[in-house]
Amino acid sequence: MSQMLTLEDVRAQVAELLYEDPAELSDEENLIDWGLDSVRIMTLVEKWRRQGVQITFADLAERPTLAEWWAVLAPKLPPTRSSDE
Repeated sequence: MSQMLTLEDVRAQVAELLYEDPAELSDEENLIDWGLDSVRIMTLVEKWRRQGVQITFADLAERPTLAEWWAVLAPKLPPTRSSDE
């Protein structure tokens, strides 16, 4: 059973890479301004790909806010199995 990625998961993972408190990152913050660089973006892309999310570096680099990332990520999340299967 795969765990569904949530916006809060994304926020926590980004904050961890930036050594920040997730509560400090609003949905509209430009993550590049917070110090998110291409290497860290690729780290996230690869992590999410392993979870089955078909995402590319360009998908994220062109839209460096949590809100925009979530708009791109949410429709690409793999279906989750319900616990009653």
